[in-house]
Amino acid sequence: MSDQEDKPEIEIAEEQPLASETEADSNKAKSVYTDDSGSGFLKGSTSAQQGISSLVSSSAVYYERLPMLEVVFDRLVRLMTTTMRNFSGENVEISLESISSVRFGDYMNSIPVPAMVNVFLAEEWDNHGIVLVDTDLIYTMIDVLLGGRRGNAPMRFDNRHFTTIEMSLIERLVMVFLSDLSAAFDPICPITFRFDRMETNPKFASITRPTNVAVMVRLGVQLDTRGGCIELLVPYATLEPIRELLLQNFMGEKFGRDSIWESHLIKELLHTDLEVEAILDEIMLELSTVMDWKVGSQLQLNAKPESLVKIVCGDIPLFMGAVGKKAGNVAVKIDHIINNEEA
Repeated sequence: MSDQEDKPEIEIAEEQPLASETEADSNKAKSVYTDDSGSGFLKGSTSAQQGISSLVSSSAVYYERLPMLEVVFDRLVRLMTTTMRNFSGENVEISLESISSVRFGDYMNSIPVPAMVNVFLAEEWDNHGIVLVDTDLIYTMIDVLLGGRRGNAPMRFDNRHFTTIEMSLIERLVMVFLSDLSAAFDPICPITFRFDRMETNPKFASITRPTNVAVMVRLGVQLDTRGGCIELLVPYATLEPIRELLLQNFMGEKFGRDSIWESHLIKELLHTDLEVEAILDEIMLELSTVMDWKVGSQLQLNAKPESLVKIVCGDIPLFMGAVGKKAGNVAVKIDHIINNEEA
């Protein structure tokens, strides 16, 4: 045998890293952190990916602010304070607790069952909204309207359906609320809110898509030591016809109008002196003819003694009248008012 055949074969293998080192490096390369919402992000991911993930997972609703809505609901609070006192016969305090934007589906899913979800129709806008009376206020109003004792907390019967009498009483309350809501919108836009139907299951009160944004207004109603809340939900699609009006900034009381100043201005305008002129006739002449006029030149008019003259104020024609005399003075008797077609 040759010397090469006697030598043993030696294989040189690459040095393998320890298992613990490999796992540590792998975990280091893929270290993950969790944000407040529970979503995991790789530390090596870009800020753009993090922003998109945060935007998708965010449940917050951002929508344009409508300044005039606050004024409308402040007016609603004042109106309801009086009407609710007349309706219940008790001393009622109404407060505006919050105005916020919510997704319609999220809000409807948060309503406990059974509930009184009242759907109303905005006739001029041809769209709907929802009025929700919470359970505490339902039993408080039923107790008050049916002659319950003052100061006692109303009895509650959880997990049972409302009776026909209870639903009828709350329907009357909602109709009073809608009447005041219509009056609150009157200075901006005349609108009629009409009661449509009452649902005890929120699933049957779907008036818009679950992802649509709506304005949610929460009003606190307090009767002595008892009370509850009324929540008004109006989709932004319902308010779209008057969106431009609601974007205006509020100035002054009564939506920018001051009735005292208006009446004073009208009174002063009626005592204003105006200068009016009576025009006998109007003719067109060439400039050369006018330049040839001298003292003693005569101007031939087309008017006759019985012709009517035009009375104007500045450039605005007002009346047509006949020339005559009264108390030794030349006078004009009004024959008729000049309309736009004659002017």
